[in-house]
Amino acid sequence: MADATTWHTRQGLAADMQQLGIVPGQTLMVHSALRAIGPIMGGPPTVLNALLDALTPSGTLLMYVGWENAPSEILTLPAAEQALLYAHHPPYDPRTAMAVRDHGILVECFRGWPDVLRSAHPDCSMAALGPLAASLTADHPFRYGYGLGSPLHKLCEADGRVLMLGAPLDTVTLLHYAEDRAVLPGKRVKHYQCPILRDGETVWVDLEEYETSETVIDAPYNFDVIAEAYLATGRGRSGQVGAAQSYLFDAADLARFAIQWLEQRFGNV
Repeated sequence: MADATTWHTRQGLAADMQQLGIVPGQTLMVHSALRAIGPIMGGPPTVLNALLDALTPSGTLLMYVGWENAPSEILTLPAAEQALLYAHHPPYDPRTAMAVRDHGILVECFRGWPDVLRSAHPDCSMAALGPLAASLTADHPFRYGYGLGSPLHKLCEADGRVLMLGAPLDTVTLLHYAEDRAVLPGKRVKHYQCPILRDGETVWVDLEEYETSETVIDAPYNFDVIAEAYLATGRGRSGQVGAAQSYLFDAADLARFAIQWLEQRFGNV
């Protein structure tokens, strides 16, 4: 067990967040790696409560949840396995579907938090809590779920911020929105299916998305390079939350920067 000098408390973490630039009434998307914070008194709920304290009830918290058990590779499977999944795979349920484990334990904690709303996209769902939660999560498009009309687009429209709470800069999900909006030749598009519940029946819906598991075009770049280039301009804020190196970005400004960065380098490829 950690000694008394190394524990991070709800009050201390909230103070660190405020020092970084989180203010009441903000709309905030969070990516986290809680191990980077150090020993947390009370675990993930303490961090969530600290975030909500810093935002106050007038603020809105957003996280990228996804679906751990999404059968998104079904079209690549042998026919017999496809048939089994089509017949028996449970549909996406926003109330109970587990968050993608790679997104971190805080996301799994958040998606089951009281009054949290979750979008209906069965693969790239997002969850929110606060005054803008309903509008951020409503009508999540099944086609290009990181683009126009997505929670990421709405975050930018709402003058939102992105907090990287100890999370690596190559996990800034907002940059998928920049990839969607950037005018680039040869964007990779994927078509896949997932089951949802519609009128009490399981229905497999067709989904269409720009490639997100690798670069959207056949060119080498990384999200952390884009984020670091943005920080090098003097924009964004950095600081410690607990022991975690953390960053706070203006969502719309970062998206504009990333679109321009991508188009300048790869727009004429």
